[in-house]
Formats: sequence, structure tokens, C-alpha cells
Amino acid sequence: MSRQPFQLTMPKHVTTPVVVASPHSGRGYDAAFLDTTVLDEERIRSSEDAYVDLLIERVPQLGVPLLTAGMPRAFLDLNRAAEELDPAVVQDVPRGAMNPRISSGLGVIPRVVAQGRAIYRGKITQEEAQHRIETYWRPYHDQLHALLSSAHQQFGQAILLDCHSMPHEAIATTGGKGRHAEVVLGDRFGSSAATDLVDTLEAVFEGLGLRVARNAPFAGAYVTQAYGQPDRGRHAIQIEIDRALYLNEDLIERTTNFDAIRDLMTEAVAQFCLHIGQPRSLAAE
Repeated sequence: MSRQPFQLTMPKHVTTPVVVASPHSGRGYDAAFLDTTVLDEERIRSSEDAYVDLLIERVPQLGVPLLTAGMPRAFLDLNRAAEELDPAVVQDVPRGAMNPRISSGLGVIPRVVAQGRAIYRGKITQEEAQHRIETYWRPYHDQLHALLSSAHQQFGQAILLDCHSMPHEAIATTGGKGRHAEVVLGDRFGSSAATDLVDTLEAVFEGLGLRVARNAPFAGAYVTQAYGQPDRGRHAIQIEIDRALYLNEDLIERTTNFDAIRDLMTEAVAQFCLHIGQPRSLAAE
């Protein structure tokens, strides 16, 4: 497992208020963690946003900071509040009011991966949970907060594009046969980003040939809620892309279409930056 809480790739020159992040694409699983789980090395990866960090790896060439997770989602979920502890998986957590994420096993220390498969044989200690939060969660969020604060200070606004991937089965039955969304933009129903920014991002993806939906089935979770304050010039938009576009979900392997989708994601960020007034071309680097 990566001993670093995150990987930060800064451009030579920051030229835009946009920050791109991927909190769920960590994929280092060490033996100590695997010893605590009932899952094999393939199933433990089923909730991972596999290779999203590589889909967006070129955005620093556009003048955009890139922050990616250094640990897997099954170990610690960076898109949850530090307080979202599940009493069913962490010892000595009082059984108080629980939100739907915790109840479903998807707290900051997840109890399950995709399709409700349990991760652990028993509970982990409170000390272990707090160690993960202090060692990995807080440094990641401290860094994300610093990047957005710097963007706001430099450009008068900050725009977070929080990148994820969604299982194909989550959207395969929506929109009618062959009409399901390939990208879902989440702005918590207008509360985490200015509407014109989301309109622009939607138009960019549609212009690149993808079908786009908003907030269904994914509206955004902790990150968009915590960092999206559009009335203060701080905007957060969650981007979910259909894994079937670039990934063999059964084998968790990149398909031959991976490079094309990486090019598309790079172009989408480039066009978005252009539309909001800070143009930057990949060829300029």
C-alpha cells in the first residue's frame, strides 16, 4: 500500500482556477490489509475507481493541479466525512443517528465493497480507524483545501472537478435502451456549483460525443458538500464516467479504448478551462 496519503502533480504554471482530483483511484493493497479481509485481491478492488487517475494524468499540462488518492477506497473513503464511522465495522462507536451512507456500509471506513460484499472478518479497533484518518484522510483534505484556497486567492474563484467512475450496471437501465448516460455530473442539485459552470461542463462533454445526466443516480457526497460554496466563489462538481467506456469491469483491466477516453478527458478539461476564461492548450507545454 502507498505510504503517501496522496499524489500531487503541479503544473509548471497554474493558469486556471480549476483543480482536478480523484479520491477513489488508489490501488495499492498490501499484505497486512489483505490479511484483515475475507475478499480476494480481485473482489476487494470492485469499489475502486480503477485507473481514473490515469485518465486525468495529463491535466497538469493544461496548467491544472492534479490531486489523487494514495490509498484504496476499501481501506479509507476520502469522499466521506471523518466522523462517518460505522459501528458495525469500528469498535467503540456509539450507535447514534446514522446517515444512509453509513447504514449501507459506506462510511469513512467502508464495511462493504460493490454488491454489498463484506470486507472484514470482524471489527477493526477505534485506534486503527483514527490512525487511518489522521495519517491519510486529513493530509489529503488539508492539501485539497490548500489548492482550492490558492486558486481562489489567485483567480477570485476555485472550481473543483472531482473525478470518479461508475459501474455500468448503475446506469445501464436508465434513459432507455442505448440511451443511458455515459457521464453524470453531480452538483448536489445546484447547491455545490454555479449553474452556468455545470451547464458549460455538460455542453463540453456532449460536444465530445457523450451522453450526460445530472445528479441521477449520483449527486455528489462529502467532497461536493464540503467544498462547494458557490456564493463564496468556491465550486465543486462531481464527474462520474461509465467504466464500460474504458474498463473491463470483470477483470479490472483497461480496454483498447482507454487511450481514447484519456484523450477525451484531457480535451474536456482543456475546453472547460477555455470556456471559463483561462485558455490553455496541451500543445503550449
